[in-house]
Amino acid sequence: MEAVESGSDGASRSQRRVGILYDERMCRHHTPDDEPHPENPNRIRAIWNKLQAAGITQRCEVLNAKEAEDKYILSVHGKSHVDLIRNISSKQFNSRRNRIASKFNSIYLNEGSSEAAYLAAGSVIEVAKRVAKGELDSAFAIVRPPGHHAEHDEAMGFCLYNNVAIATNFLLNEKELGINKILIVDWDVHHGNGTQKTFWKDPRVLFFSVHRHEFGSFYPASDDGDYTMIGEGPGAGYNINVPWENGRCGDADYLAVWDHILIPVAKQFNPDMILISAGFDAAVGDPLGGCRVTPYGYAMMLKKLMDFARGKIVLALEGGYNLTSISNSALACMEVLLDDKTVRQELKAFWSVLADELATKLTSQKAPIPQILISSSDSEAEDVEELLQDVIRPLSTLRVDEDHHVLAESASVSWRSDLSKIDIWYATFGSNMWNPRFLCYIEGGQVDGMQKPCSGSMDKSPPKEILWKTFPHRLFFGRESTRTWGLGGVAFLHPESKNEDIVHMCLYKITLEQFNDVLLQENVSSYDMSSPLFDLTSLDCSKEKKSINLEAVKNGWYHNVVYLGMEQDIPILAMTCNMSDIENFKSGKVPLRAPSEDYANTLIRGLVEGGQLSEEEAMSYIKDAATKPL
Repeated sequence: MEAVESGSDGASRSQRRVGILYDERMCRHHTPDDEPHPENPNRIRAIWNKLQAAGITQRCEVLNAKEAEDKYILSVHGKSHVDLIRNISSKQFNSRRNRIASKFNSIYLNEGSSEAAYLAAGSVIEVAKRVAKGELDSAFAIVRPPGHHAEHDEAMGFCLYNNVAIATNFLLNEKELGINKILIVDWDVHHGNGTQKTFWKDPRVLFFSVHRHEFGSFYPASDDGDYTMIGEGPGAGYNINVPWENGRCGDADYLAVWDHILIPVAKQFNPDMILISAGFDAAVGDPLGGCRVTPYGYAMMLKKLMDFARGKIVLALEGGYNLTSISNSALACMEVLLDDKTVRQELKAFWSVLADELATKLTSQKAPIPQILISSSDSEAEDVEELLQDVIRPLSTLRVDEDHHVLAESASVSWRSDLSKIDIWYATFGSNMWNPRFLCYIEGGQVDGMQKPCSGSMDKSPPKEILWKTFPHRLFFGRESTRTWGLGGVAFLHPESKNEDIVHMCLYKITLEQFNDVLLQENVSSYDMSSPLFDLTSLDCSKEKKSINLEAVKNGWYHNVVYLGMEQDIPILAMTCNMSDIENFKSGKVPLRAPSEDYANTLIRGLVEGGQLSEEEAMSYIKDAATKPL
């Protein structure tokens, strides 16, 4: 197979020879009836289109995809598994393909799955071989389905074959390539369990994975990703896991891990080549990851690795389910691989300062990081592109604790400290009436029925007290759908009181600092939290005016903080829409909609477990709120 060079001539490309591989045939793997799914063909299309639009493909050697041979796949997977994946798309499996898929963990199969799986594995082999031979300096394989969860005899987590593991064994077994030690860096937000198990006893492979773990509760939900899992026998010490026990981790966290763990170990290991399981689901805005790595963060992580193995690096796409985030992150990484210094080269004869070499050690450079809490609220998410553009802040202003968790900007430390001493009652009327659901906003995570996790608050202390009260306000349901609950309306509180109305509310005694973090998550805002959304002045104003609209989150659905009185000399606050929104609901400009079954059941559980209503009464209460004219 010959590479196809894009671009008019070699001079138009940077000096580094970078390969890129994409094949539309991998898009033939999709859900059987084209049902929505996070791992879908648009993932690789979006990346390819972004790179084309940015002129990246014209500066690279565009490679043709190639199906893997069974003998290479069998170095990682068992024969029965290979036989199944090879044949699963054939007509003989048409009647039982879905049933077979259902036996696996998070897997779908269709008529294009076999071809896509073989192309994905073969494509990573192809680019790795080209880099190992020195024909390319580095390369990016834009492949799907992803691979790092696939184990010896099991497909799982959207993965059919373990593409990176197969390519790694290929490189090690082809002795003429001269590749004897390989560093695998898995920065996908999920642990690469399949890759870890493949090289558990192999000292030729240093496997490094940084991932959300949540004490074993985050997918793939096992102890495999724990930091104590270090390898066995001759491979002891060659398996390194850095588990995040919460979401919201971003650039500062990852770069601290790079500088204090990965880079020192990589120096001593001195790999001949580096393969990156490049999942971009730890990126800002990813619906599954709940972290906040920026494209700049990915670029810096990759740049730090370019100092090793003479820059012989292969990236293979793993996860990443927000099309904007994965496209921007992939673009940032390609720009690092190309390492384009042509502008400096052209001008250095005129400007002596440009003759100096750029710093290769990046530990002291500023890394922008979003100071946001990735939300799982009942309101619509703003476009991620806006998040990426609006919330970047300098890393130099951040403080990182000994566990590499971002604490806050120096400017925000003061207000957080001040407001952490003030208690308020947060009055809830929707899904937050169920205590486990509300704790998602404090501790992070999700409950049954939610389609994406919450990031949690900076202060994860549980409520100091919980009580129930009724208020003379109207409960109703509106909006078409949400990212958290899918189709169906969500709860709103009419901001004005009427004696004939009654609403049951669960009150949580939390700090005003925590209330600010919940406000941010409820409104999915790009506000940077260098100052509070709702401070003591706002509190006084709400007491006087009975409610206050927050300009900073005006595009959110719950931007109106309503003061409901005092309890134990502590103010009671709720968040809902404002009167202008009420008029939009009445006119039909914004739809009134009954809640989904999952969402309604969460309210019912809150009311029943809170001892307010029986299940039958709770169902009637919600039905009345959903059907009564506003």
